[in-house]
Amino acid sequence: MSIEKVLLVDDDPRIRKIAQISLQGVGGWNVRAVSSGFEALEAASSDRPDVILLDVMMPEMDGPTTLARLRENAELASIPVIFFTAKVQKQEVDSYLALGAAGIISKPFDPMKLPGEIEEILRASNN
Repeated sequence: MSIEKVLLVDDDPRIRKIAQISLQGVGGWNVRAVSSGFEALEAASSDRPDVILLDVMMPEMDGPTTLARLRENAELASIPVIFFTAKVQKQEVDSYLALGAAGIISKPFDPMKLPGEIEEILRASNN
């Protein structure tokens, strides 16, 4: 799978900035960064990203709820979603995968390795 456009969703502006710099500078991808699940739904509809990097814990609409709403929309349902979270206990990871996430990237993350982690998850989920 070729990645050109990434939708980054995180309520923490510092994480959004570091991840955006990583995804653009190291990954060479076009990145749209938003701060909420509501913005993510709107951005996914208008931009049709190749992958969505989605924070789990956000106010108002959390990551799992946002994923469920994406999956309800036939035009957005096939976009791979990777959860971005500090909550990576085995039972939490299993529950995120059961919701339909392509994978999980743990916070804190290494900005130099983030694009490679995304590519690896997408390769594994396509096999």
